[in-house]
Amino acid sequence: QVHLVESGGGLVQAGGSLRLSCETSTHTFMYYTMGWLRQAPGKEREVVAAIDTSARNTFYSDSVKGRFTISRDDAKNTLYLQMYSLKPEDTAVYYCAAKPRGERAWNHWGQGTQVTVSS
Repeated sequence: QVHLVESGGGLVQAGGSLRLSCETSTHTFMYYTMGWLRQAPGKEREVVAAIDTSARNTFYSDSVKGRFTISRDDAKNTLYLQMYSLKPEDTAVYYCAAKPRGERAWNHWGQGTQVTVSS
């Protein structure tokens, strides 16, 4: 079982920055593709960023491309999401997720951290 714990959410003004972290105690972190997903009220959960096990391949949704950066530190078993130029529409609960390399479904989830961007 992969236990994921997010931190770093909060309230920020539009144009501001936040960095989310996702820590796990698993020693197999390096074998998981990792992602950040978010869910805003009344909307479906969406993948905003993902990073593969090599850390050389990343994915960003169009809505965050150029503003968010996903990274991982396998030595610390930690995933990050650096968010710049935040917009009110970025307001959501952000979830850290993991899936074994090659799997399609995200099968491990954190509890989520709230990000609220005020206008």
